[in-house]
Amino acid sequence: MKIIIVGMGMIGKTILENLIGEGHTITIVDENKEKVESLIEKYDTLGVVGNGACLDVQLEAGAKNADMVIVVTGSDELNIMTCMVAKKAGAKSTIARVRNPLYRKQTEEMKEELGISMVVNPERETANEIFNLLSLPSISDIEHFAMGRVSLVEVVATEGCALVGETLISLGQKLKNKVLICAVQRNGEVIIPTGEFLIQEGDKISFTADTKDLGDCLTEIHLNKRPFKNVMIVGGGRIGYYLTEKLAQKKFRVKVIENNEEQAEEMAELLPSVSVVYGDGTQHSVLTEEGIEAMDAFVALTGSDEANIIASIFANRSGVRKTVAQVKNDELTNMLDSEQYLLGVSPKHIAASKIISYVRAIANSEGSNVITLYRLVQNKVEALEFVAKAEEKFYNVPLKDLQIKKDCLIACIIRKGEVIIPNGLSHIEQGDNVVVVTTHKNFDDLTDLFI
Repeated sequence: MKIIIVGMGMIGKTILENLIGEGHTITIVDENKEKVESLIEKYDTLGVVGNGACLDVQLEAGAKNADMVIVVTGSDELNIMTCMVAKKAGAKSTIARVRNPLYRKQTEEMKEELGISMVVNPERETANEIFNLLSLPSISDIEHFAMGRVSLVEVVATEGCALVGETLISLGQKLKNKVLICAVQRNGEVIIPTGEFLIQEGDKISFTADTKDLGDCLTEIHLNKRPFKNVMIVGGGRIGYYLTEKLAQKKFRVKVIENNEEQAEEMAELLPSVSVVYGDGTQHSVLTEEGIEAMDAFVALTGSDEANIIASIFANRSGVRKTVAQVKNDELTNMLDSEQYLLGVSPKHIAASKIISYVRAIANSEGSNVITLYRLVQNKVEALEFVAKAEEKFYNVPLKDLQIKKDCLIACIIRKGEVIIPNGLSHIEQGDNVVVVTTHKNFDDLTDLFI
C-alpha cells in the first residue's frame, strides 16, 4: 500500500516504526525539516517538509495515488482539514486523530460528510484500555482477535494459582476450559513454551481463550478475584474524565484528585456521583489522607511519567490490588517490570495500535494475509491473525505432523465463527482464521510459520 503519514510526533513515529517493515511505500510529512530528514535517514522512507493541509504538499507526497493518508498532528482542526484535502487530491482512505471531546458527537458526521474513514481519540482509547484492565482484576493485559471472539490475556502465576507446578501437557489434561499458553516471561526472558514446560510461581503468562469462556477460565485457575469497587484516580484531564465517566456508569465508587482547581470544579459539576478532590495527588500525604489504603485500584494520569510511577508504587505498597500509570516514555516502562501489580499504559501506543490494525485490515482486503498484529512483552513477541486463503499443502494435516519453526505457536483457529483452542490433532482448513504467536519478526503469510 502507498501510505502517507502527516505529523511525526510520538504517535506518527510509532505508526511509522510499526508499518515500515510490512512492505508498504510510506511517505512522511511534517513542517519540521530536521525531524523529517532524521526519520528519512533512520527508516529509509520518503519525506516531504511542509503543512499537510496544503494541496501542493499533499500532491508532492503522492496523495493522488495514495491508498491511505494518516493525519496525527497536534491540532484536531488541522487533522480534519488535511483529511479533506487528501480526499480531494485522490487518496482512497483517510484517518484523523481528533482529541477534543466537543467533537465526540460529530464523529459519524465527520466520517460520512467529510470522507474521513476513521477517527481516533487517543485519550478515549486509553480510558477504554484502563477500564478493561480494571474490569478484570487478575489480568495485566488483554488483546482481541477474530472480531472479539478470541482473547489473548496476560496474568501472573501467583501463589495459589492452579497453573503453578504444572506442565502444558498436564494442564491440557486437567483443565475443563480450554486455554493455550502462548508465551511466558521469566527473569527478563521470553519463552514460547513446549508441552514439557513447567510453570513457576511469578511467571507472567500469556494465553488464548474463547472470550465468552474467559471468566470461567480465570475461575478454574483460581485467578478470578473479587471485583473492584473503589478506585482512586490522580489527574482529571481528558483521560481521567473519560475513565471516570465510564467507571461511574458501571457503579464503581470513584475518587478523583486533581491539582487544577478550575478543572476539579468542572469535573465535579459534570460528574455529580463522583468524589472530586482539589489537591496534589502525587504527594504521599495527600494520598494517605484521601484513603489510599481503602482503595482496590489506583490510576495515575498526570503529565509526569515519573510522578505517575512513584505515586503508583506508593499505592501498590499501601495495599492497593492493582495500579495503573500513564507512561509516555518507552524507556521508563522497564521500571514497571519488577512491580507485579503496577501496569503502564501509553496513549501513543494505544492510538497507534488502533490505526495500525485498521491499516492491516485494509491491506488484507487487497492481498495481505495479516488481519491483526499485536506486539507484546515490550515488542519481543508478535501475535498475528492470518487468513488461510489459497490452498496450501499443510491444510487438513494434524498439527503434530507439521514442521513448525522454533519459537512459533499456533494459538487459536477460528472456523466459521467457532473458536478452536488447538491440540496436536487439530488442523487448518482453507478459510480459517489462525492466530500465531512468535518471537520471529515480520511474518506476513501463514506459510512463514512452517519449515
